[in-house]
Amino acid sequence: MATGRTLQKWVRIYAGGYELCSDARSIGPLIWQYDIADLTTMCDEVRGGLPVHARLGIGVLNGVMDNTASHLHDLPITSGSHVVMIPIGIRAAPAAGDPVYNGRFYIDGYESTDDGGASVVNVPFGDWDVANLINYSKPWGILIHPLGAETAVNTAIGIDDRGAATALGGYMVYQVTAGNGTATIKVQDAATNTNPSFSDLTGATSGVITAAAGVSGLVAIGVTADVRRYLRWQIVLGTATTVTFVVAFVRI
Repeated sequence: MATGRTLQKWVRIYAGGYELCSDARSIGPLIWQYDIADLTTMCDEVRGGLPVHARLGIGVLNGVMDNTASHLHDLPITSGSHVVMIPIGIRAAPAAGDPVYNGRFYIDGYESTDDGGASVVNVPFGDWDVANLINYSKPWGILIHPLGAETAVNTAIGIDDRGAATALGGYMVYQVTAGNGTATIKVQDAATNTNPSFSDLTGATSGVITAAAGVSGLVAIGVTADVRRYLRWQIVLGTATTVTFVVAFVRI
């Protein structure tokens, strides 16, 4: 992972198992804020408070109006709630180890407007889907597998995202944009960054899915789960011979 500043052109957007950045002009702000309960008393010299609920959100997706098949206007994700992943590449297309904003958010509308003679759309996203809350308030994780096709199990080394093991759990997020059968996508962890050391991170699995465009998921593991230092993706092919997907993990 390179260090330094980056550009909007290296941002990718995935929602509900579809890639949206080819239709997007901008998205944001990517929100992670806490409500603050005012606990100031009459005798306090300084105003004080404590954080309460986290507010997460991805703002508004501004895109172009395009009726091409498989583009934003044609996709079945212009309403309802969807798993969203926004990887941010550092001076290049997103790669393993780069930051990813994750969550499951409602789409609040789909509005067409004019922008200097261009026909554009605004897609405002609301809060996290209340029917799919998890026990974590952190949206930022790391990219483990950038969008690409895989045809065999992973025997490569992984990513060191924290520099140490942790014991506060986390969650896995994935998007599948193509495939030709059943498969299982997983996150594995290891104490030593060698292929034989990796094993499945308990609970961090998609389960058996039918790999195709429009498949996505967000899977939380236990809040006291141990997560070893190194992370990598893994795939178990069922009837599928190829699966195109992206995976991130949010370590707490």
